[in-house]
Amino acid sequence: MIRVVLVDDQALVRGGFRSILDRQPDIEVVGEAADGREALAVCRARRPDLVCMDVRMPGMDGLEATRQLLADPAPPRVLVLTTFDLDTYVYEALRAGASAFLVKDAPPEQLVAAVRAVAAGEELFAPSVLRRLVAAYVREPPDDATAVLAPLTDRERDVLRELATGSTNAEIAAALYLSPATVKTHVTRILTKLGLRDRTQAVVLAYECGLVRRGAGRPV
Repeated sequence: MIRVVLVDDQALVRGGFRSILDRQPDIEVVGEAADGREALAVCRARRPDLVCMDVRMPGMDGLEATRQLLADPAPPRVLVLTTFDLDTYVYEALRAGASAFLVKDAPPEQLVAAVRAVAAGEELFAPSVLRRLVAAYVREPPDDATAVLAPLTDRERDVLRELATGSTNAEIAAALYLSPATVKTHVTRILTKLGLRDRTQAVVLAYECGLVRRGAGRPV
């Protein structure tokens, strides 16, 4: 059973999501919250597997709540819910460690599929949308960009560069003449060395450190 907490300042939105999710045999909504501070309390009491998190809320917003939740020793995964796909709040939430995002007007079946995918450990994020977000909000490479990437070997940098274009492990393997198993090992080492939670954070970091230029990757 996938245990879910819903966080949104609009009761009608929470009620609609609860109605959709509670009808599923493998999903249980175990709590609701109207702002970030309440979300922290509910999540620490109920220990959900996944949090559906709105970002624009009064008081503590979803961005700060995401940061604090993911700092816990055994954090839930966070699915960001937003009205706009190109939103600086979404970008910052992904930098903070959110695993995915979904626009609020998505069809009910897409919400259900997203909850299941994220709970299973996937990052549900279209590479084309990620590149658009990066192009809109990425900062200039910091002065210490070289130091940030210093722990990586040359091959790991190659893998990170390919990963940042939205490539799958199989596509990276083909591009670099490696086996998919070797690519998977490299990705795991990259995340560990750079202290990253998942591939999405790795993509953001690759752009922010200038490893990949804006506009790089497959056409949107």
